[in-house]
This record gives sequence, structure tokens and C-alpha cells, in this order.
Amino acid sequence: MITFLLKATAISLSGVMAPGPMTAATLAAGARRRHAGAMIALGHAVVEFPLMLIIIAGAGKLFEIESVKLGIGLTGGAFLLLMGVQLLTAAGKAADAAKLSDRRHPLLTGIILTGANPYFLIWWATIGLALATQAAELGIMAFVLFAVIHWLCDLVWLEVLSLTSYMGTELLGGRLQQIVLVVCGLTLLGFGCMFLADAGSQLMVRTTGG
Repeated sequence: MITFLLKATAISLSGVMAPGPMTAATLAAGARRRHAGAMIALGHAVVEFPLMLIIIAGAGKLFEIESVKLGIGLTGGAFLLLMGVQLLTAAGKAADAAKLSDRRHPLLTGIILTGANPYFLIWWATIGLALATQAAELGIMAFVLFAVIHWLCDLVWLEVLSLTSYMGTELLGGRLQQIVLVVCGLTLLGFGCMFLADAGSQLMVRTTGG
């Protein structure tokens, strides 16, 4: 069991630390809230824990269906574009950034970004399914420990990101906050375009029959 948990931790950390929409959103939220990362991780868990159970129960194949991936990709891409535009708009004034932070709580951001990320769902339908299956074969305790350790990797990494962003803003002032918002806004726009491009390619293939 220990060998498996060490392997699961290493694989989980490699996925968590890979740059993505969650990274950008956490840095942006961290510029205004010290513990935004913890809140985003909790939102992430709201989707992830039930998803683990659903996938281990045999519904992982659902996320490999083209129409499901298409719907998730279109929804996720549109949401990321919206977030990116909002961050870029808020970067113009610190007051606007504060209003944006208050309007969308990091917990909600974690929930939406998790559920609307097609690559996260595909990861769980493939790599995550393999790990969860191995954990279940070792017993219920191993499965629970795997789920908790996997989420703790998310929690620690996202909290480190938000604390780093917050401390940097506190030390260097609003100028750094604006830079963080611009960079994160552009990053989210990039991922949004990528999600939509992938979904568009799937739609074109379905339409043309090619």
C-alpha cells in the first residue's frame, strides 16, 4: 500500500503542478485573498470527490464520448474567455480588481474550473481511473487514503501559489497585482481559445463525417 500511495502522490503532484487554468485563476485570486488557494481547492474537491466515486463505479467511459467532450469543451472554453476578459478589465484599476474578487468567490471558481475542464475529466477517465482502481483493489482504506492524499496535493500547491501571489502584492503594491491580473487574464484567454479550438475541431469532424 505504501508503494502505491507514494506512486499516486508523485503522479498527483505532476498533474497538480502542471500549468493550467487553475494555476492562473489561483494566482489572480491570490493577489486579493491570502488563502484563495485553499478555497479553490475546496471547490475542486466538491467536484473531484464525487467524480472519483462515479468513475470507480464504471461511469468513466462517459467522459470519452465525443458529444460529452464537445459540450464540456465549449462550456469550459467560453467560461475561460469570460474570466480572462474580466481579469484584463479589472487590471486597469485596483478598485475594479477588488470588486471582481468579491463578486466571484474562489470556492465557486474552483467548482466551475474543475467541472468545465475537459482535460481534467479525461485525466480521471484514464490515469485517474487506473489509480483509483488499484486503490480499490487494495481495500477501502487504500482508496480513502488515495483520495485524501490526492486532494492534499491540490490543497498544498494551490495554497502555495495564492500565498506567493498575495505576499508579492503586499510587498510590491498594486502594480504587481495589475501585472499578475494581466498575465493570468491572457493565460485564461489562451486556454479558453485552446478549449474552443479543440471543440471546434471535433464539431467539424462530426459535421463533415471525416
